[in-house]
Amino acid sequence: MAKAPSDKTKPKTIPNAPQASKEDLLRYYREMVLIRRFEERAGQLYGMGLIGGFCHLYIGQEAVAVGVQESVKQGHDKIITGYRDHGHMLCAGMDPKEVMAELTGRIGGSSKGKGGSMHMFDVPTGFYGGHGIVGAQVALGTGLAFAGWYRGDDSVSFVYFGDGAANQGQVYESFNMAQLWKLPAIYIIENNQYAMGTSIERSSATTELFQRGASFGIPGEQVDGMDVLAVRDAAARAVKRAREGGGPFILEVKTYRYRGHSMSDPAKYRTKEEVDEVKKTRDPIEHIKGLLDQAGATEDDLKSIDSEIKAIVAEAVQFAQESPEPDPSELYTDVYVEAAQ
Repeated sequence: MAKAPSDKTKPKTIPNAPQASKEDLLRYYREMVLIRRFEERAGQLYGMGLIGGFCHLYIGQEAVAVGVQESVKQGHDKIITGYRDHGHMLCAGMDPKEVMAELTGRIGGSSKGKGGSMHMFDVPTGFYGGHGIVGAQVALGTGLAFAGWYRGDDSVSFVYFGDGAANQGQVYESFNMAQLWKLPAIYIIENNQYAMGTSIERSSATTELFQRGASFGIPGEQVDGMDVLAVRDAAARAVKRAREGGGPFILEVKTYRYRGHSMSDPAKYRTKEEVDEVKKTRDPIEHIKGLLDQAGATEDDLKSIDSEIKAIVAEAVQFAQESPEPDPSELYTDVYVEAAQ
């Protein structure tokens, strides 16, 4: 297999370089480091047998969720994604302890240990779940956008899916309905180049995914998904349009996952040299470190954040390991909504 070019994750057009304050950059850095360190420990727990089933890590894609989250009104807007969902949960404001406990199937988890890695849910933060069926969340997210439009509450639905799901039929049924009613939906395609294990060039007749809504009249934009500021500004433009009644928008973020599709995937469909090249030249955390250096941040600033995150993740792991498994009676709870009295 030939070595991929170093610009594999770069979009063909990149907006003018955005700006941010030192304080904002430090916050973005903290959020991205939290996701990466959390996911690294999740991978370790999976290897130890403490996380069962499937486990899809977000390592390499941190700038996407962090950048988009800047436009989210927590608890008011709606967020929905597929099964690579841990990073989105942390960005949405979920407690790392509850997320890790859910991964390990414990009662202290956000879904009482019954959702696991792929099916978490948290109403207070507006996180409407990771979903295991490829592309299913797109229809559900469109429904969330419809609910906001119907109520007239100014909410926006942030609908994440990948380049593999972009070829699903229900995606286009959702696009049609969203444009027909001008629903406030932002469709965020996290194009990490490989879906489960087939490159986008081999699986998609057209690879410019931001144009997939053209036949419905839905505009789109392609953005560098390894640059948190580029993602932040592109998302802000799309959300402003949606809140003003402009309807749906497709945001294709070109990103790259460092690990396999899931923890059980050896990722033999790409070379080690390709992955190393992206890590060396396109890593989102290293990118923001460079911006922080330009903004005057010190090594001590970063070390302080790194230490804080290390402690937070360690606490999350300890909480998960000490939290008991759910009682068997929990199998019968949260199945139906009780009728109002």
